[in-house]
Amino acid sequence: MPSRYMLRDRASGGHARVTYVELFFDLVFVFAVTQLSHGLMAHPTLAGVVETSLLLMAVWWAWIFTAWVTNWLDPERPPVRIMLFVVMVVGMVLTMSIPKAFGERGLIFALAFVAIQLGRSLFTAWAMRSHPFQSRNFIRISLWFAASGVLWIAGGLAENGARLALWSGAIALEYISPALGFWTPGLGRARAEEWDVEGGHLAERCALFTIIALGESILVMGATTATLAWTPMVIAAFLASFAGSLAMWWIYFAVTAEAASEAISHAKDPGRVARVAYTYTHLLPIAGIIVTAVADEWTIHHPLGHADLKTAAALIGGPFLFLLGGLLFKQAVFRRWSPSLGGGLLALAVLAPISPMLSPLMLSIATTLVLVGVSVWESVALKAKASD
Repeated sequence: MPSRYMLRDRASGGHARVTYVELFFDLVFVFAVTQLSHGLMAHPTLAGVVETSLLLMAVWWAWIFTAWVTNWLDPERPPVRIMLFVVMVVGMVLTMSIPKAFGERGLIFALAFVAIQLGRSLFTAWAMRSHPFQSRNFIRISLWFAASGVLWIAGGLAENGARLALWSGAIALEYISPALGFWTPGLGRARAEEWDVEGGHLAERCALFTIIALGESILVMGATTATLAWTPMVIAAFLASFAGSLAMWWIYFAVTAEAASEAISHAKDPGRVARVAYTYTHLLPIAGIIVTAVADEWTIHHPLGHADLKTAAALIGGPFLFLLGGLLFKQAVFRRWSPSLGGGLLALAVLAPISPMLSPLMLSIATTLVLVGVSVWESVALKAKASD
């Protein structure tokens, strides 16, 4: 079978559409985001935050590398489609292991993750053999994943602090590899400007993952509110949470997503821009949405009284991560800092010292007003730029 048979056709112009197979593939990660948010709710300690952060980084890494692969390979081709289905099955095992990844299912989690990363990369190296540069690049990637895989599996066999240390080393190794061009002895390093990336497709894929995270936040607030008595305070907490999700959607989709897709598509070095903006930076808004969903659940359950430390940290930390990610994302794509996002971060920082004096409901309203203010500021700035 000619390897070009499995590549996307880019000759027709425009960016490659996201296929139904890719959308179906994403359903596994709807479940993964749910598992992560529930895990953080169940373990709102420093150790729980560290462990959930590491698992989120692993889940994101599995997803974003698959998004890069389908940027080149056509999911409508049977071999590619079968590969994605296999990754889905193993991804379900990975996701089902998340609640006990730092317990008795650590080895299962590690084996599933290594199988996804290494198996998909080896398949891509084979599928792109008619493109020597890309095939060689995925051989480099496979070697890096094989090295990190040793740490993942060793961590799965270890316990407690040793597992955390080994897995932290494994995820650090994987996260620095793109920045180093996957340098490998004998193969050298890949240069991002040589990556034949289709920026519009990758931008759309990451936007859809943002929808997954926002969808999880809506499910959390809806499911929580449905189980409680609908008192005025509970309804107010629900409305504040929902308005916050709407503001996040507005900031990302009404202002940023399309412009970023267009900018990356016409960039001189789209591979470098996409690597910084999507592979790395885009994880921060996703983390922010997940943390905000956890904060919404706690607030709807207990809207009155003084906000405890975990609730205040989540109510402020979630929007802070979201806006910080947006700020860094815009700098990577447009080479400029966003005054509105910076102002929002400053406003959230001001809320931090007074948060113990506020109820969860009042703090939720305050953080939502910050997000709404940023969305309005962004929209006004966009209109002003369009009229120039």
